[in-house]
Amino acid sequence: MMGASGAEVAGVGEFGFIARHFRPLAGAESLDLRDDCALMRCPDGEEFAISTDTMVENVHFFPDDPPETLGRKLLRCNLSDLAAMGARPHAYTLNVTVPRGGRHDENWFAAFSRGLAEDQKHYGVHLIGGDTTSISGPLVLSATVFGLLRHNTALRRSTARPGDDIWVTGTIGDAALGLLVLQGNLQDPSAFLVERYHLPRPRTGLQLNGIVSAAMDISDGLIQDCGHIAKESGVQLVVDTEAVPLSSAAAALGREWLMQRLCGGDDYELLLTCTPGHSKALQAACQAAEIPVHRIGTVRAGSGVRLLDGEGHEILPKQGGWQHF
Repeated sequence: MMGASGAEVAGVGEFGFIARHFRPLAGAESLDLRDDCALMRCPDGEEFAISTDTMVENVHFFPDDPPETLGRKLLRCNLSDLAAMGARPHAYTLNVTVPRGGRHDENWFAAFSRGLAEDQKHYGVHLIGGDTTSISGPLVLSATVFGLLRHNTALRRSTARPGDDIWVTGTIGDAALGLLVLQGNLQDPSAFLVERYHLPRPRTGLQLNGIVSAAMDISDGLIQDCGHIAKESGVQLVVDTEAVPLSSAAAALGREWLMQRLCGGDDYELLLTCTPGHSKALQAACQAAEIPVHRIGTVRAGSGVRLLDGEGHEILPKQGGWQHF
C-alpha cells in the first residue's frame, strides 16, 4: 500500500484507490502511505505483541455480507488476539486482494473504509501500511495488528496450573448460531445472533496481568481452544457445560444446539484460568470494564478436555472445532 505515481495524481489506478479509501485511515507512522515502509518506535520498557489474520470470501464470510462489517470483523479478530495477551491496541497493516471485474466498486470500498474508520476511533488504532492487489479468485482480506504491553507481562496459554478455575467472558456460541441463521438453518427474530457473527466484540481494555494464570481468545470453538490450553500447559481442563454462559437468543433455541455452541467458533471471547484466590480480582477487573465473566470449570492434573453435564456425567462430543486442514 506504499508508493505514488502519476496515476495517483490523476486519481485513478491503484494509487488513487489507496489515496481515496485508505490514506484517511493512516496515522503519522505510516508516512502518509507514500513510502516503502512505516516507521514505528516502541516506548521504553514496553514490547510489541503482533498478530495477523486472513479472511477469505466463501470461507470466512459470505459474498453478500455488508462491506461496512468486513473490515471491522477483520480488525476485531486480530484485536481479540491482543486482548488475550494483555496488550493494548496500537496500529495495524491491511492487505486487500480484490477479484478482477467484480462487484467491489467505489461504493463497496467506501462502505468498507467507513466501517474501519469507526472501529479505529473506538479501539484507538490507526493504519500504518499494507498492500493492494487483484486476483482471479475470491476477495481476500488480511490484517496485522501491533499492540503494546510492558516487558515480560504477556499472558500466555502455556501457564495454566492444576487447581485453577476456568473462566470465559461474554456468552458462547452466538456467532456459530448466527452462521446457521445465515445458512437458512435457524431463525433469529431479534437478529442478535447474526450481528454477533458479523461483528465480534474483542475484550480489549482488561487489566489481567497478575490476576489470571493463562489466557487465549476463543476463535476455533470453546472445546478446541480449551484443548489448546490443556496441551500447551500440560494439564486437563474440566468444563461444566451447564455453566457455559449463553445469550437469551441462544437459550431460546433450546439445548439441542449445545454442542454447536461449544464447538462452532467465531466467539472471540476470552478463555482464562486463574487461582480461586484471584477470582474476586478477576471479577472486579471485568466489572470495571463492563465485561461479563463466568466460571465454567476447573483445571486438573492430566491431559485433554472433559465435558460434564449438570449431573457430573461426562459428555463425549461428536464434533471438534474449526480447522483449516
